[in-house]
Amino acid sequence: MMNRDDFIKGMEDKKVLFGLFFAFSNRLQVAGDEFYKEITCKQFFLLICMSLFQECPPTINELSDVMGSSHQNVKQIVNKLVEKGFLQIVSDSEDKRKLRIVMTEKMDDLKDTYEQQEIGFMEMLYHDVSKEEVAITLQTLIKLENNLKKMR
Repeated sequence: MMNRDDFIKGMEDKKVLFGLFFAFSNRLQVAGDEFYKEITCKQFFLLICMSLFQECPPTINELSDVMGSSHQNVKQIVNKLVEKGFLQIVSDSEDKRKLRIVMTEKMDDLKDTYEQQEIGFMEMLYHDVSKEEVAITLQTLIKLENNLKKMR
């Protein structure tokens, strides 16, 4: 039986990389879903994105932009996290029409519970990957993401 490496021999690198994006995404989601008992990998990603907003809690539109996902998908994820008690939706103090997403104390407890495991997960994920390789990969993915944004 042929394995994946046998199939991709001789294929153009750009096409292999394109396919690997999807395979990697699937594997990362499975690993993330197994990591947490309380939340899914996509819910965890939303929480990571929320931590980028230091000055003011984000709106769903702001989260959608950062996550690269539709407003509707992000709203569904937020609603599930609200149901589980990890997030709250509150009115903006200056513009009552805006709804902001804030983390609850339960979210802080979740962070504390998994802090050491997250460090171990990241160490395993990046095992045998040098700082230089991470930097080059990051630069490349940023360029590819910018190209995708231009395609819209």
